[in-house]
Amino acid sequence: MARRAADFDESDVRVRPGKGSRPRSKRRPTHDDARAAMVVSVDRGRWGCVLASGDDEGVEVVAMRARELGRTPIVVGDEVGIVGDLSGAPGSLARIVKVSERSSVLRRTADDNDPFERIVVANARNLLIVVAAADPPPRTGFVARALVAAYAGGLQPVLGITKSDLADPEVFAAEFSALDLPVITVGVDDGLDALRDMLGGDVSALIGHSGVGKSTLVNRLVPDADRATSAVSGVGKGRHTSTQSVALRLPGGGWVIDTPGIRSFGLAHIKPENVLDAFSDLASVAEGCPRGCTHLGPPADPECAFDEITDPAVHRRAMAVRELLATLESNDQWALGSSE
Repeated sequence: MARRAADFDESDVRVRPGKGSRPRSKRRPTHDDARAAMVVSVDRGRWGCVLASGDDEGVEVVAMRARELGRTPIVVGDEVGIVGDLSGAPGSLARIVKVSERSSVLRRTADDNDPFERIVVANARNLLIVVAAADPPPRTGFVARALVAAYAGGLQPVLGITKSDLADPEVFAAEFSALDLPVITVGVDDGLDALRDMLGGDVSALIGHSGVGKSTLVNRLVPDADRATSAVSGVGKGRHTSTQSVALRLPGGGWVIDTPGIRSFGLAHIKPENVLDAFSDLASVAEGCPRGCTHLGPPADPECAFDEITDPAVHRRAMAVRELLATLESNDQWALGSSE
């Protein structure tokens, strides 16, 4: 016979604990058996990793991010530890369980007002800043921004000028001659050997606007890379052809990381006081400024020494830096105002 409701007490009720109230172990696997690998590609929640040692060194495996890593960002160039199926066979899947501390990080934002920074590349030693001597014309402001990002992230910048057969690359290179900045010029038939020698044995990232010949350069450095290329449009801007960053092994040793062509290089994560760290000559000029000068020029800084620079090339770069400083300064003022 069925029991009446009055016959039940709390001892008869069994409550299953919710997921949030279940006891959880704080112990996590140490993954001492994890294999060292380098991330060479990222695509929709899957990471291409190349094993870094052992009899199967160089084997590329596909991996997912282990649950215990949460939302830890993993980017091309990261040195990781992986476990699971490391055969590299079609359909196999490993797990990334460790991300090593980075020796360098290239960051950028979508624009100078975007508070969200994006890690583009990790652990690169060199940053090859690619511009064209012509078609499209080189931009001083872009190179200045890339220099700031390189020094802030711990990378050695190198200026690479392509299409030297279309215009004299020395004209643009002169704008940076006062800096300790290696410059490599590359034409249709020359300059590649010097670039190979400079990049060989290291991990080097390439950045540049669309249409400057960056992917063409990668295809010449790594003949089987097969990176898509396209012509420059009628308005002097290239169409985006590289849509994902990818690391490619150089035939003589080392890696090049080809990044997507960009239209803007935001530096919202950089503090204005750190900008001049990338320009030793302008830092020396700034020593002649009055105390408290922000180098923004009149009316804020009527006695800024930047306005006394007579060399046209250096003056153009100083004005590009001033424009960047003005943008970053306005970001700081906005942030201070929004916190009150």
